Amino acid sequence: MVQICRVQSWFVGVTPLFIFVTVLHQGFATVAPPTPAPHKEPGRPERGHYNVTNNGTICLMAYMGLQLNISYNSTSQKKVVQDVMNLQPNLTKHSGSCDSEIASLQLTVDAVKTNLTFVFTMNSTSNKYHLSEVNVSVAWPDMKERISVQNSNLDYLRGTVGYSYYCRDEQTLNVVQNLSINTFQLQVQPFAVKGDQFGAAEECQLDEDDMLIPIVVGAALAGLVAIVLLAYLIGRKRSHAGYQSI
Repeated sequence: MVQICRVQSWFVGVTPLFIFVTVLHQGFATVAPPTPAPHKEPGRPERGHYNVTNNGTICLMAYMGLQLNISYNSTSQKKVVQDVMNLQPNLTKHSGSCDSEIASLQLTVDAVKTNLTFVFTMNSTSNKYHLSEVNVSVAWPDMKERISVQNSNLDYLRGTVGYSYYCRDEQTLNVVQNLSINTFQLQVQPFAVKGDQFGAAEECQLDEDDMLIPIVVGAALAGLVAIVLLAYLIGRKRSHAGYQSI
């Protein structure tokens, strides 16, 4: 009898310890390390008005949405990552300069230490202009080191002096291998600006291709309808010719 009581006492003493160990084990087993939040694309950027003046006169006008695509060494992730950032017009300062054959637009976002400069060159012989150079300098918080790039051999946004260059579709300007710029509903005029209005717009090739597709489709459908109607008329004429008068 004494032995049975001792066994029961031992069992009563061990049971709470066993339960405590089991609960503690389950607690460690169910707690998972936190996972980083998935990267969210910033969406379509807002369009901003960026004008450059020379002696009180507007010499360059730009109205566009801008998005930076950059690959860099991440301090937190310890690897190369690709990130996208929209330029917000209300946080972006703009300045620039103009002369007879070169016009520049500089955009600065102090909050994220971002500087972006567009340089347009005019060919007085052909009366054409184009985006010839882009300079970018960024130092985002997660970057291991500042990124500064320059490409002065570009040939984008070609237009005629006195006209504005317009591109409704999104287009990508590749600056260097690890950095590109997306433009949205871009309209720019770097030379021969009259007052505060854009000159007549010269549309980009992307927009022209978009307009060409529905025209081709419409023409194909019209041709198909004409063929069906012609076949119907020919068939009806033959059926009438098959009857003989009594």
